[in-house]
Amino acid sequence: MFGPSRYRFAKNVVQIPYQASLLLLAVVSLSVSGCGDKNSAPQPGAAPQAMPVQVQVAATEKIPDTTEYLSQLKSRHSAIINPQVEGQITKIFVKSGDRVTTGQVLLEIDPLKQQATVSGQEASRAAAEASMQLAKTNLDRAKRLYEAGVIPKQDLDNAQASYASSAEQVKALKEQVNQERVQLNYYRVSAPMSGIVGDIPVRMGDRVMVTTLLTTVDEPGALETYIYVPADRAKDLKPGLPVKLLDVAGQALADTKISFVSPQVDLDTQTVLAKAPVPNSRATLRMSQQVRAQITWGVHEGPVIPILAVSRINGQFFAFVATSDGKGATAHQKILKLGDTVGNNYAVLDGLKAGDHIIISGTQFLQDGFPVAEQIQGAGAASPPGAGASH
Repeated sequence: MFGPSRYRFAKNVVQIPYQASLLLLAVVSLSVSGCGDKNSAPQPGAAPQAMPVQVQVAATEKIPDTTEYLSQLKSRHSAIINPQVEGQITKIFVKSGDRVTTGQVLLEIDPLKQQATVSGQEASRAAAEASMQLAKTNLDRAKRLYEAGVIPKQDLDNAQASYASSAEQVKALKEQVNQERVQLNYYRVSAPMSGIVGDIPVRMGDRVMVTTLLTTVDEPGALETYIYVPADRAKDLKPGLPVKLLDVAGQALADTKISFVSPQVDLDTQTVLAKAPVPNSRATLRMSQQVRAQITWGVHEGPVIPILAVSRINGQFFAFVATSDGKGATAHQKILKLGDTVGNNYAVLDGLKAGDHIIISGTQFLQDGFPVAEQIQGAGAASPPGAGASH
């Protein structure tokens, strides 16, 4: 069954398919290798795929030259309350922020000593009035006796002089009593006008003098902002400069103009005081409120850049600008020196000029020198021919 003839036949049957398979494998390998070399060979002139981006042409705008300073609002009609007498505070009838009317009592200084003085003066006046009545009686008697020829003319003259002296003394004491009563009124400190009570730095029990600040009374409505400008800008200060008042969030509160510039520099702070009236018809602003005063020194023409097109790295501002060399557009990163914001834009002080193509989209994926395909914002047309197209 397993003789030599059968073994040779089986051996041939196995060898023929094996040789054919080797030949087929070689042909297929050559074919694949040839196709791979043809497709993978680098194409002459091939370039990286350009990234489509939106660009905005840098334009010039009128940019205001502004500087912000911290300022304080004060009433244009304000009264500083100082005592007119010395003594110890015994009562305080109001608190800061209260609205008061003219003549309303604010504080009381201990009046006991002054009341005693008034009482003593009134007693002296009463005694003088009694002496004057006695002198009047003696004068009347002297007149009758002189007419009867009982006393000489000299006695009558002495009686008249005594009465006149007593009358003058009573008059003087009346004036003193009136003066002491007026002085007694000063121990009750009253509001000189209607308004709002300011800060009250004194407390009950404090001893005050005529130079002690008790409080202030400010008339609501008309306000004035006090702006302290560094001395190095004093030469630029002048009445009529526009001023915009801003809150801490940067929202506009009021627009006004400088009305007063101090001719002197404060030696302690090295600043110059400037004032500007503040309209406050709706009473939205309050006295002693601190606000930011933005002074506009002038206006100049300059380029601007959208805020969203600016990136900040290590405190330095950058933006991508598309430039074309005739073959295509590429993105280049530029260092910028920025000024204040103008609406939704930054004022550019250096690093950008009018007409530059500012890339405003996809900047987070760009690198310096990367090819881009420009799309002018609002134009709907693609970038100039050859701006990074590849096939």
